[in-house]
Amino acid sequence: MATPRLKEKYVKEIVPALKDKFQYSSVMQVPKIEKISINKGMGIAVTDKKLIDVALEEITAITGQKAVATKSKKAISNFKLREDMPIGVKVTLRGTKMYEFLDRLMSIALPRVRDFRGINPKGFDGRGNYTLGVKEQIIFPEISIDKVNKISGMDITFVTTAQTDEESYELLKAFGMPFANANKN
Repeated sequence: MATPRLKEKYVKEIVPALKDKFQYSSVMQVPKIEKISINKGMGIAVTDKKLIDVALEEITAITGQKAVATKSKKAISNFKLREDMPIGVKVTLRGTKMYEFLDRLMSIALPRVRDFRGINPKGFDGRGNYTLGVKEQIIFPEISIDKVNKISGMDITFVTTAQTDEESYELLKAFGMPFANANKN
């Protein structure tokens, strides 16, 4: 199986560049992306159970890996929610599938967003992880717009080994993440 394009870029270009920029003593200190988590909350699925099945199919098609349903932890009567009801969908990508998804996200999906001016550089959590919210699942080419009966968004979280937000920002930027030209802080 061929090595993903972005993994080769990471090894050949990004590691040496970040090692020089942050003055790391070893290449093992250079931050890397550990995993990408895609999470889709489907609170409306309380009334229609088929929405979870549709969301499972969509996320599985987008990522190429089987998604799992997330269940409610406790009952909330005001929301007609009982314990262990499916209310969302999630999938965690690592390794080859992670790099392939990242490549498709940056080169195909994000440019299809309406009025796209770059992604918000304020989505860092202080520990080197970045979360990106996508408002419409139809930006992914795997989703046929004719078969979609409800447009919904998802959260995509990039978990990195970076110690600071600045390191994580530089890592994602080196991969080609199209951050908006706003000041990061």
